[in-house]
Amino acid sequence: MRTSDPKGSPIICVTGLRGFPHVMGGIESHCEELLPRIKALWPDHRSVVLGRAPYLPEPAGEHRGVEIIGMPCPRSKNLEAVVSTFLAVLDARKRGAGLIHIHAIGPGLLAPLARLLGLKVIVTHHGTDYHRAKWGLLARNTLRAGEWLALNFADRVIAVSPSLAAQLRQSFPRRAHTIAYIPNGTSDLPGDVDPALILERLGIEDSDFLLAVGRLVPEKGLHDLIDAHERSNCTAKLVIAGSADHESDYARELLARAGDRVIFAGVQSRATLKCLYEHCALFVMPSYHEGLPIAALEAASCGARMLLSDIPANLDIGLDPPNYFPVGDVAALTERLDADSADFQVDRDTIRARFSWDRAAADTLEVYRAALAPRRAPPRPSNTPGTVMEG
Repeated sequence: MRTSDPKGSPIICVTGLRGFPHVMGGIESHCEELLPRIKALWPDHRSVVLGRAPYLPEPAGEHRGVEIIGMPCPRSKNLEAVVSTFLAVLDARKRGAGLIHIHAIGPGLLAPLARLLGLKVIVTHHGTDYHRAKWGLLARNTLRAGEWLALNFADRVIAVSPSLAAQLRQSFPRRAHTIAYIPNGTSDLPGDVDPALILERLGIEDSDFLLAVGRLVPEKGLHDLIDAHERSNCTAKLVIAGSADHESDYARELLARAGDRVIFAGVQSRATLKCLYEHCALFVMPSYHEGLPIAALEAASCGARMLLSDIPANLDIGLDPPNYFPVGDVAALTERLDADSADFQVDRDTIRARFSWDRAAADTLEVYRAALAPRRAPPRPSNTPGTVMEG
């Protein structure tokens, strides 16, 4: 099998994501930050994202040295990940890729196929998606199967948070040596927008609005935030940036709660998000489930005051205790919204030092190289000529 293109460049294919740039999602932001940095560190390789055609403006494109190809798939929350990843694995084999990097445990279902076709396989585990409220019993069991297959068939597994890495090592002790913890990073978001125009367009004033960023899905806890905001004495408006990938009763019910004090801003550019992070009175993340939330890391890197639910992934960011509230506790969240937002200041420099995309890229490249390195036979024991120890 070829592991490089005709010009001799090694080929690394990446799948499990919709694509980038300008595509909403944590995994999409992760790859947009990570892959160009890996390309810069290892310019001799071809980095090819095999994404999902319905989310991309063109069938093929390029961003900061990374090729982006759309795989045909239905725009369906139950089918698009598996169908696009299946086609991506076949495409990676056809291209002669040496390694395929699969993101998330749903697409991880295809790790055995990739191994069967002779590809080296890396899986990044972004979180226990079977805990997401949007999934039914069949989907949750399928995601658990994806996790099991990913952990048992991938050459290496990357976990984005320390609590997740610890959980995986405990659940899969025989595969613990294959699991690496490499966190998401903080971002230097672009800043080419006029803050006054952004704030005027949304009908908000500087430092007089609360901000939440995320998909309109139950596990983000935005219903709790709206409830707490309505019950509180907080006079600041609530701005929610994000949308639903697929139509749902939950998203419709959430959008129906829009009004003078609750503004659904939809999907915004990263430059606009930077403006909102920098000018909000408080960034709030009431999630029931996250991996290592990129939106929170971006908010911290922009110096936003922050209030997060106390789920393990949010605690992994390492903020001070006052920056957390009990997940799902609307009364506690209401009380925090009535407090002075200055109580929720974070140490921007500490967060930026702990979470670095440059370091994540270097560490991920080392995982690639370890997976691609030829396996060496264990040394023969000196007292038993002609036998090989099992390792």
